[in-house]
Amino acid sequence: MEFTLITLLNGLSYGLLLFLLSAGLTLIFSMLGVLNFAHASFYMLGAYFAYAISVKLGFWPALVLSPLLVGTLGALVEHFGLRHVHRYGQVPELLFTFGLSYLIVELVQLVWGKSALPYAVPAQLDSALFTLYGTAFPLYRGFMMLLALLILLATYLFLKRSRLGLVVQAALSHPQMVEALGHNVPRIYTLVFAAGCALAGLAGVVGGNAFVTEPGMAAGVGSIIFVVVVVGGLGSLAGAFVASLLIGVAQTYAVALDVSLLSALAHFGIRVDAAASGYPLLQLTVAQVAPILPYLLLIIVMLARPRGLLGVREG
Repeated sequence: MEFTLITLLNGLSYGLLLFLLSAGLTLIFSMLGVLNFAHASFYMLGAYFAYAISVKLGFWPALVLSPLLVGTLGALVEHFGLRHVHRYGQVPELLFTFGLSYLIVELVQLVWGKSALPYAVPAQLDSALFTLYGTAFPLYRGFMMLLALLILLATYLFLKRSRLGLVVQAALSHPQMVEALGHNVPRIYTLVFAAGCALAGLAGVVGGNAFVTEPGMAAGVGSIIFVVVVVGGLGSLAGAFVASLLIGVAQTYAVALDVSLLSALAHFGIRVDAAASGYPLLQLTVAQVAPILPYLLLIIVMLARPRGLLGVREG
């Protein structure tokens, strides 16, 4: 029971961090139809900016200022870059963001170096939230979970309950009509892209010290967030939420299980010599194959439901 509950909580916290990261990408695609390949790089920038700010001002100012800086950078990228390639279709947009992702990584290495930074959890949150069966659950993980849920609620209320959110959604499907009503559609696109990048930066602020802040952090989560968005359904915020929790919990349980198919067969009294039988893969543990589970889930979902679990828009 202890293993089940603690692993479940860890999986939920990891899944909610994935949602916080993928929410911005989902928002950008659902509103603008742009698959931002540089999204994970903005996540990395959020962590690096937060480290630089926290050294001078502390963690709490960094929690506010870092996403604002990343969002401002995203606005500049959309205004001076994406806006000019948008007229040529989605392929140029993908190539532009793909190149931008590598440019950001190289710039980060030039400024901060290639080594990991000592970006630590703030002292105020570096304690136990509660103790379950003798195992302490970190307060900081609880903070991450609460923050992700608040972002989900705020995004939903903005898109579904606010007048500005309705204008933003209308600008995607009927831009000429929205412009005729006096709204600046290009500015709306810029604000949406900036908001999506700011969410990635916010995920970097809380994820950078929970895990590690180094130049490879973007590559480490870049493919996972695309899996989350595609499995959940392109453009579906609810789908991204469900997929994030599903992948987070499944991968956390898998990492914690040191069980192989060979040992499982032995449990039922079936003895197999894997080396002699020519099937050494039977010796692989669940933890060893955990990294491929999200991609296996992606393949299964694409075969069974190409639009994703809660897809609302064709990819």
